[in-house]
Amino acid sequence: MSQHPSVLIDQAVNVIEKGQRALSLALSHVKKQCLNEKGKLSSAKLDEHQLISYDLAYVAAELTGAMNLIEYGRAIREKRGDNVELQLEEQVALVFCAEALQNARNRIVPRMAEYGLDATVLNETLEDEKVLAFSQEHLATAKLENLGDAMLAQDGRTGDYHLDEDKEIMRESFQKFATDVVMPLAKRIHREDLIIPDEILNSLIEMGCFALSIPERYEGLQPDDREDNMGMIVVTEELSRGSLAAAGSLITRPEILSKALLAGGTEEQKQHWLPKLAAADPLCAVAITEPDFGSDVAGMKLKAEKVEGGWLLNGAKAWCTFGGKAGVLLTLARTDPDMSLGHKGLSMFLVEKPSYDGHDFEYVQPDGGKLSGRAIPTIGYRGMHSFDLFFDNIFVPDANLLGGEAGLGKGFYYTMAGFAGGRIQTAARANGLMQAAFEQAIIYAKDRKVFGKPIADYQLTKVKLARMATLLTTSRQFTYAVGRLMDNGQGQMEASLVKLFACKTSEYLCREAMQIHGGMGYAEEMDVSRYWIDSRVLSIFEGAEETLALKVIARNLIENAE
Repeated sequence: MSQHPSVLIDQAVNVIEKGQRALSLALSHVKKQCLNEKGKLSSAKLDEHQLISYDLAYVAAELTGAMNLIEYGRAIREKRGDNVELQLEEQVALVFCAEALQNARNRIVPRMAEYGLDATVLNETLEDEKVLAFSQEHLATAKLENLGDAMLAQDGRTGDYHLDEDKEIMRESFQKFATDVVMPLAKRIHREDLIIPDEILNSLIEMGCFALSIPERYEGLQPDDREDNMGMIVVTEELSRGSLAAAGSLITRPEILSKALLAGGTEEQKQHWLPKLAAADPLCAVAITEPDFGSDVAGMKLKAEKVEGGWLLNGAKAWCTFGGKAGVLLTLARTDPDMSLGHKGLSMFLVEKPSYDGHDFEYVQPDGGKLSGRAIPTIGYRGMHSFDLFFDNIFVPDANLLGGEAGLGKGFYYTMAGFAGGRIQTAARANGLMQAAFEQAIIYAKDRKVFGKPIADYQLTKVKLARMATLLTTSRQFTYAVGRLMDNGQGQMEASLVKLFACKTSEYLCREAMQIHGGMGYAEEMDVSRYWIDSRVLSIFEGAEETLALKVIARNLIENAE
């Protein structure tokens, strides 16, 4: 007699907890190796353990995702009532838990001594007989093939989204917009490197898209008494399904700027700017990265010199997405020339400029200050255009120093406040892109015949689709779980974990969707070629994969290890 599904889920909890114990022991060991003589974590010593720290960050992300998926499976069972049949969502949870444990073994066992683990500990955790048996059972080819069959029958849906009624209505509305309006335009925007057309932009303004992260008291749609990250996540996911660059990324910059304003802006600045951002008048961009400095924010050099009535900005910024079209740039600049201060010498400015549609622009102020920009040619993520910017004596009034005089030296912290929302939103963008790729893989697998039958009938295709569906479901439900945490004022660390997981996963999934298309997948006329190219950028922006894993996730995990 087969086991009741709830028993299988309890087994999943047990084996994942064993994996988490191995992770905890490894983190504690690394921490001991990286303490200085004062008992503080040493950055230099951490850099001597980069490989194992990087792997531990991924193990943490996958095990956290597994636990979230277990809770998702339980929630679906409770929603549908007791049933002896294993639900699709539970099948997905079991497969991913088995895969997460296998991945943890692959990362840790070959270098177990460097993690401070020996055979005895491994036999009690990652190589416990119950853990090995669980992985053997749920990664068996027959089970993956059956799951692939189930996904083919679902026509691109991987299970219940598990959303509240209002969020489900929101999701369906933006899904329809993405299908009817964005998708028909997306290919041409990409192939001709066009700016986002007004047909998309104006419609999203009318739908209130830019007001999602702004409280109602400032004419936005977010409740005054709490955040609504879930609304932003759902909308972003569906728009990214239509096109990552032509729709899904449009609300990233207002999300970052509004959170920075809410974290550090004066009340006068909030009253002035937030209603404007909610109405997308002006559109905005974020100018943080510099030609020689990306994730190393402390090294930023764009100079802000105090003059009567304001500041003069001189220097360069790079990768300012939507920098031409935007009418205001959230700009990080060095207000204290003492480089030894690092990030404590940085402040944030709101730099106003006219909106330009082209690939380059030049704005000259009445007093002669000049801001010029040139779009960077990229292989993907087309539609918004990312700019190199050059500031030559650009005057910014005192009123546009974020936080006023009290904001001097706090630009780094306002940046971090903005980018926490950016990371969870990037995970949502990855999910939308994966959903689009998965749908196209299903359609093509059913239609394309090889050796006399659809490629969907072949075992390897079914296994590919099963793994793609499992990863997509995990990423989506992980993102939703973190969104709910953030709505309750928590989840900052988890936002980094899910960003790390979702972005790398999207690249793999889009690659597999492209592979299912065979030679046609390499043709520009097929959407999957664009999905794969666009997926590549996700692990680079909003915190490059390596920096995020080492400087944010691993450092935090190691520092808090017992």
